[in-house]
Amino acid sequence: MVNQNLTATEIGFTHEDFAALLDKYDYHFSPGDVVPGTVFSIEPRGALIDIGAKTAAYIPIQEMSINRVDSPEEVLQSNETREFFILTDENEDGQLTLSIRRIEYMRAWERVRQLQAEDATVRSGVFATNRGGALVRIEGLRGFIPGSHISTRKPKEELVGEDLPLKFLEVDEERNRLVLSHRRALVERKMNRLEVGEVVIGTVRGIKPYGAFIDIGGVSGLLHISEISHEHIDTPHSVFNVNDEVKVMIIDLDAERGRISLSTKQLEPEPGDMIKNRDLVYDKAEEMAAKYREQLLAKQQGATAAAATAVEVVAEEEIPPAVELEEEIPPAAELEEEIPVVAEIEEEIPPAAKLEQEIPVVAEIEEEIPPAAELEQEIPVVAEIEKEIPAAIEE
Repeated sequence: MVNQNLTATEIGFTHEDFAALLDKYDYHFSPGDVVPGTVFSIEPRGALIDIGAKTAAYIPIQEMSINRVDSPEEVLQSNETREFFILTDENEDGQLTLSIRRIEYMRAWERVRQLQAEDATVRSGVFATNRGGALVRIEGLRGFIPGSHISTRKPKEELVGEDLPLKFLEVDEERNRLVLSHRRALVERKMNRLEVGEVVIGTVRGIKPYGAFIDIGGVSGLLHISEISHEHIDTPHSVFNVNDEVKVMIIDLDAERGRISLSTKQLEPEPGDMIKNRDLVYDKAEEMAAKYREQLLAKQQGATAAAATAVEVVAEEEIPPAVELEEEIPPAAELEEEIPVVAEIEEEIPPAAKLEQEIPVVAEIEEEIPPAAELEQEIPVVAEIEKEIPAAIEE
């Protein structure tokens, strides 16, 4: 049995020594770090998490999810291990504050950016409305649909709880802005079945000084005042009333901006018929639309041909013709003039006869060198030298 009466001196390890060891091997945790942790105690408004620090970290209930949480058990279970975001530094008790909401928040923005890049259509239920539009949740983030991008006949107040298809207009994490469009989602879906030059039947839903808004199968298109008639019109109210049924032709589809442009002017058999005889315009609508499509096709073919001709002209200007290439390359005759022929080279090299004249032959060299007999005459012999030098005896 261990003697519990041992003193610190006998053990040789004090509380100060233990604290020093903890400081030595303690990991440094900073706000913003994502660390693994294990839930070891769940409290009514939070939970204690073991992340390897000296003191258990704490996560409050409001930081447990990006969505509303009424009880910690909705998110966490005892002994569960998962990632936590360090929200704040240690307090006076050495305890860190953790968050799961921040991790979900970061991942939600990443997912939303990916969906926007893919130009995806998402669905979400409206949970609230205000003067400006409607509020929805996308990946747990609060999104806003401007009133101008809600395409429905219902009042905005009646949209709460309704599931809407949506397209992304703006995704800005720094400004915490997530803006979506219901109209653009409907227009894109409708556009897959619509074509420029097609005649459709719609209903006038609104009239503005600049034109009339026409509902065509659940999406709204603009009939601009300049596209109502060839004749001048002071105001669209002089031609249309709200709820009028009209025949219009599609002249432009802008999926990116979610806009459909319409026209009745292009359907007029004669300028001003929309004002004078609207029924005639509607009766001749398909015929006039067919002519419009033919003209549009002719313009497109002309533009394509012009572009192809421009490419050919540029290509011909860049590649010099064969005649110019021939002028740059000198003919063989000129090359022959520049290169000396063998005869000229032979003239520059003296023949062997001339070389022989310049180089003295052995006989001539022998004449210049005197024979040994003559050399002997010039050099006095020893006997003559002895005559000139008197003998030592005579001196």
